[in-house]
Amino acid sequence: MESPPERIAGLTLAEFSERLASSEPVPGGGSASAVVGSFAGSLLAMVGRLSLDRPKYEPYRSTSERCVASGERARTLLLELADQDSVAYAAFAAARRMPRETAEEQTARDEATAAAARVASDVPLAIVRECSRLLDEVAALAGRSNLNASSDLEVAARLSAAAARGAAANVLINLPMVGDEGYAGTTTAQLNYLLRDVDRVLATVSEVVGHGGLREPESA
Repeated sequence: MESPPERIAGLTLAEFSERLASSEPVPGGGSASAVVGSFAGSLLAMVGRLSLDRPKYEPYRSTSERCVASGERARTLLLELADQDSVAYAAFAAARRMPRETAEEQTARDEATAAAARVASDVPLAIVRECSRLLDEVAALAGRSNLNASSDLEVAARLSAAAARGAAANVLINLPMVGDEGYAGTTTAQLNYLLRDVDRVLATVSEVVGHGGLREPESA
């Protein structure tokens, strides 16, 4: 029986970088995007923790606590999605290697390819969604957290946006292989909406961080 693949979260950074640089198709850009997004989650949690139990930032306690939890959730989930993306693309690559000498083999290959391509589109779309949610939390904490770590928060925003864009590229390249125009159209529309929001929120974070001061606490 084939052993399960080693989890990306269990690799050292050097090992992951080495595997990414190899000629193997996985891990690839989708997994790399998810890992980058997980770093953004880690930074959000860090900035939230650096803001807790400090009198100056006490008015923002509820936001800081929520963002610590959100950052932890995102970093864990995105590492899981990195693994899912590798599994999904490996299945797609395996489908493309299926024999096609006969009409029956060609049909089986086409069906397997379409099914695998759908999963290979759904997983990076989930990465985009999670990075968008994460970026919203980064924006909520901007101007409401430890000002000494404001640049870390902007890095979190930029990593979230880059991860979303990277994962989106994988969605778009796999969609045509699904062979379902309705699904492709709906997915593309969802993706465009998410990416417009990502760009908007990233600009907001940059503006707030660039201002350099604190703003009002979130409304209850």
